[in-house]
Amino acid sequence: MGTIIVGAALLVIVGLIVRKMIKDKKAGKSSCGCNCAECHGGCSHSS
Repeated sequence: MGTIIVGAALLVIVGLIVRKMIKDKKAGKSSCGCNCAECHGGCSHSS
């Protein structure tokens, strides 16, 4: 029973994180510091 509760809690937390990431992406926010020369993360804007 404890395993199911912990698994459900982790699933909810991961779901909330993914939801926030999608919401931020739609809003144009980025997870990098906008230093594309150092980022190597495929920034969408040119430097």
